[in-house]
Amino acid sequence: MHGLTLSGLAIFAAALAVAAFAPGPGIAAIVARVLGRGRSGAVAFTTGLAMGDIVWLSATVLGLAVLAQTFQGVFTVIKYAGAAYLLYLAVKMWTAPAAAIEARQAVKKEKTSTLFLAGLAVTLGNPKVMVFYLALLPNLVDLGRVDALAFAELALVTLSVLALVFGFYIALALRARRLISSPKAIRIVNRSSGAIMASAAVAIATR
Repeated sequence: MHGLTLSGLAIFAAALAVAAFAPGPGIAAIVARVLGRGRSGAVAFTTGLAMGDIVWLSATVLGLAVLAQTFQGVFTVIKYAGAAYLLYLAVKMWTAPAAAIEARQAVKKEKTSTLFLAGLAVTLGNPKVMVFYLALLPNLVDLGRVDALAFAELALVTLSVLALVFGFYIALALRARRLISSPKAIRIVNRSSGAIMASAAVAIATR
């Protein structure tokens, strides 16, 4: 077994970090949800997002990208399912009462499994993620000779980079949320979060 070179992993990590930091539907959904609901459910949702990347990474390494394109209809269904759930969250955020943050902690939590699947659907329904891996990996790795160790290294780097990026945006949103106290400000945040989430849903559905 042989892994990848450090330089290859570093290039992969840097390219992934740049791509992940760029605001997109997934990041918008994370920020909107944390602003509206706090950190509750954020880990489950972002884990789903990250595992979607692992699915696309695996498809690229295993040469299944063409197969994924062949079954485009399946991924289209997944894409719309993810967009529909984000739209559902957007409506809930928009209509949430302007209660104090302490009171909002008591709001019924969504199921962890539902949030995970929603995050997974968002990433799987985004073809740009697949295109990213298809464009980058062949320049760094001989995909015909990737062994288990090399794949594990790629997966570990992917999860580590995404954890850092998602963690940064969650912390940023939480910091902004702590500054909110008045009912008027809370109402503005609720509706702004709902609008951002709805925008993310539309962006995913129209790609």
